[in-house]
Amino acid sequence: MAPLRKPPQQLTRLELQIMKVLWDIGPAPVQAVQERLSGEKLAYTTVQTMLNVLHRKGRVKRVLRGKAYIYAPVISREKAASQAVSDLIDRLFGGSVEGLVMSLVKTRKLDAKRIQELSELVDTQLTAVREGDRERD
Repeated sequence: MAPLRKPPQQLTRLELQIMKVLWDIGPAPVQAVQERLSGEKLAYTTVQTMLNVLHRKGRVKRVLRGKAYIYAPVISREKAASQAVSDLIDRLFGGSVEGLVMSLVKTRKLDAKRIQELSELVDTQLTAVREGDRERD
């Protein structure tokens, strides 16, 4: 039996804010990240600690330049979003994507325009699946 893979650890609110800075500006030292954290008055050492945590989690890489580390994201914004959504679906909806979508519709988190777009997307995917089924027959 194959060993169970540990799911990737989700990003905390502060880790996500730091990742957003790195995604926006690219590789940067601690001070540049600290300066760009919107609305946060965080100590240099706090930002440094959080970047080190992200490094241990494998979310950023670092390269020593002179006396300072330069940090860069290892995962893309899209990959992080995909992992967060997958985790949300697994934890709250028992792996049911339909459960997530129904929850969004029922709680009116989607307006009529978005529901129409979603309906069109579902129709497109349904057509593709049906055509794929016909090709296999």
